[in-house]
Amino acid sequence: ISTRYWIVSLPVQGSAASLWSDLQDSISRHSFDTPLYRFNVPNLHVGMLDSLLSLSDDLFKANSFVEGVWHKIRRQIEELERASGVESGGPTVDGVPVDSYLTRDETKYPTMLPLREIVDGIHVQVSKIEDDLKVRIAEYSNVRSQLNAINRKQTGSLAVRDLSNLVKPEDMVTSEHLTTLLAAVRKYSRKDWSSNYETLANYVLSLIGDHLRVPGSSKKLHEDNEYVLYTVTLFSRVADHFKVKARERGFQVSSFI
Repeated sequence: ISTRYWIVSLPVQGSAASLWSDLQDSISRHSFDTPLYRFNVPNLHVGMLDSLLSLSDDLFKANSFVEGVWHKIRRQIEELERASGVESGGPTVDGVPVDSYLTRDETKYPTMLPLREIVDGIHVQVSKIEDDLKVRIAEYSNVRSQLNAINRKQTGSLAVRDLSNLVKPEDMVTSEHLTTLLAAVRKYSRKDWSSNYETLANYVLSLIGDHLRVPGSSKKLHEDNEYVLYTVTLFSRVADHFKVKARERGFQVSSFI
């Protein structure tokens, strides 16, 4: 991507084919591994001098626009390569390396058209490419966010991961009036939780055998390197109030679905 190119125009003395052969021989003697690419300039419809001068001013803007879109594509390719850890070997056009793709699509940009129309057509085409790039980047970001969320649920801490394989049916109490919430408490806050969770709302219960008593202690289910997972059983009518008060103290409390 960082390769530099020289565009060289030479006067033809004799035939273009012999000039091209002489150029290849001359370059190979001084730098045998320098690739050369021949670009045949078509006979363009130049038009009047005034229109050509006007177009030359717009060509600078058009070139800056096209170059800007190219840099966006390049940066996106580099980001994808870093994320995947796989190098694609550089961008291509229809499977052909960019440095070898020196051609012109006569069907898209016929030489019979005035230069102004050709430049405008290129601008329109590149604008469509830029719009398509924006859509694809948005789709990629969305999929990547979803994948990260799935990974966090599978391998993250107790505060973000899926708890379905850690919580058993007997750990939960659900009835017309009662509900059990799950609390992810940081390890350094375990004593704070044990000492204060009963005061966060009225009618906090705990399950002792097959009986409920008031008040009581919550049940520890699991722990990892950062969090301890507790249950707390209380009346359903105070569950939302309990969640608010718990979060104010830094406890992550949620219902188990």
